[in-house]
Amino acid sequence: MPADTVFSAPVPSALAAPQAPISWAAIWAGAAVAVAFALVLTLAAAGLGYATGLPGLATRSSLAGFNPTVGAAAIVIQVLSGALGGYLAGRLRTTWIGVHGDESHFRDTAHGLFAWAVATIAGVVLAAIVLAPYADQLAAASAAAAADLTPAQANRAARIAAQSSLFIAIGMLLSAFVSAAAARIGGLQHEAMWAKREG
Repeated sequence: MPADTVFSAPVPSALAAPQAPISWAAIWAGAAVAVAFALVLTLAAAGLGYATGLPGLATRSSLAGFNPTVGAAAIVIQVLSGALGGYLAGRLRTTWIGVHGDESHFRDTAHGLFAWAVATIAGVVLAAIVLAPYADQLAAASAAAAADLTPAQANRAARIAAQSSLFIAIGMLLSAFVSAAAARIGGLQHEAMWAKREG
């Protein structure tokens, strides 16, 4: 036998085709569910008397009524919607065969982070589309309200706006982390179902 002869075993069809490390369909699905779930939770919170949405936190009357309970409600909405979107992004992803466990962990968490980022951008774009027709009225009302404020009231309004922004930022960071962790949980569930099917 010549020294340069190579023996090859038959390759299963699942391994023959290259597998994409990113499943964009799963990411888009997770992001869409996260945005929809956040909208439902925001509307439910509004029905309970909390002004937790971006338009609600942007008005003078809701900023005057802002308190830590409203901020906590906004954080809970972001975290729950991020968790659901991340879980679905991990659960619906492509099956990766022959990928090391650490790489699978990284890819799952990246899917959750991508789903969170797409949902966040989609939420901002959706809010801008909804608020764009009212931009002139909102700007005029804001300017008129600012003209009537005393320096102490303006200082208080600025502090409340800063606090609401802080709560939103904390919620975004927590929801990004939770979305990545939930995607890994979803990926593990996906792998367990794949192993049962193959075993």
